[in-house]
Amino acid sequence: MTQQVPHAYTVLNAKGKSNVVLVCDHASNRIPQQMQGLGLSEEVLASHIAWDIGALWVAQSLAQRLDAPLVFSNYSRLVIDCNRRPERDDLIPMSSAGIAIPGNRDVGTQESLGRRHSFFDPYHLAIEQLLSERRTSTALLLSIHSFTPNLVGQQRPWPIGVCYEQRGEMSERWRAALQKQLSTPVGDNEPYEVESDVDYTLPAHGSNFGVPSIMLEIRQDEISDAVAAQRWAEIIAVAWET
Repeated sequence: MTQQVPHAYTVLNAKGKSNVVLVCDHASNRIPQQMQGLGLSEEVLASHIAWDIGALWVAQSLAQRLDAPLVFSNYSRLVIDCNRRPERDDLIPMSSAGIAIPGNRDVGTQESLGRRHSFFDPYHLAIEQLLSERRTSTALLLSIHSFTPNLVGQQRPWPIGVCYEQRGEMSERWRAALQKQLSTPVGDNEPYEVESDVDYTLPAHGSNFGVPSIMLEIRQDEISDAVAAQRWAEIIAVAWET
């Protein structure tokens, strides 16, 4: 029996009535079969270097809770990183978190363009099309990511961070609405800020087209299962509705 190969992306609830559009760039750790796991072990592919653990659970729960459309990538960021500018060297990373990616060592121009054509471009065209269909009604492009509890031995205290290109009413409102529900600090452009020369999704589909945009980064130990992710989806939904 031939196994069906997933498309580059999935769109859920395309006709959702919410004026929020959700995206999840690093939803999956899937590697195309012909790439033979990029030479990595299953343990490594299950780790954060391959995907944002728990992020898709949150995004799916939030799409249901808000009745919002969601676009997510079906392949690992190690195949191609859908949140990196196409001209960057780390669009197809040769290493991540100190781990070499053997299957990316000798990627030439032709294969790089092939991966972009197969995985990167379709994902972003799907986001663009969805936003175009809802251009007059979209109030927010919301990107869901997750991050590790510590980095290089440094503990990261924020259970969630509000990340953006430019500080403004939207980012301040989000931080205040989330902090109102939490006893622990909400990250302000932590653990990462959105950088237009690095990040692609929000600059390309948000600020470039005048659509307000926010990236939420949730600590992975907070969303280690679907139940915990659903709790965070409810917190995020309440923040939006506040």
